[in-house]
Amino acid sequence: MKHSQTAVLERGEKFDSKFFTEPYEAPWASEARFFVQRLEGSGDGPVELVTQISPDGLTWCDAENIETITMTGALVSWPVSDFGMWLRLRGEVSGSPVRLRVYLACKE
Repeated sequence: MKHSQTAVLERGEKFDSKFFTEPYEAPWASEARFFVQRLEGSGDGPVELVTQISPDGLTWCDAENIETITMTGALVSWPVSDFGMWLRLRGEVSGSPVRLRVYLACKE
């Protein structure tokens, strides 16, 4: 049986410019999926989201096999594989501030 775990990286945090989520260490996972939810009543402009990876949780680079995600609606999700050790999101808000909830679901 496969094991899975879902982490909430951001719980309704307000973002108004460039931001980074909390990092998450998942070397045991063979695959992961980000879910980003725009909370009701927050800004409606686009949010650019980039998956980032790290070998140590300190130094980061953009994942080369995943395109930038443009969030325009209430919920967006995408898969992540071949990420190594650590994951996080880099984002940028265009327009009015937004409140986001960010989940990372991992499984082996």
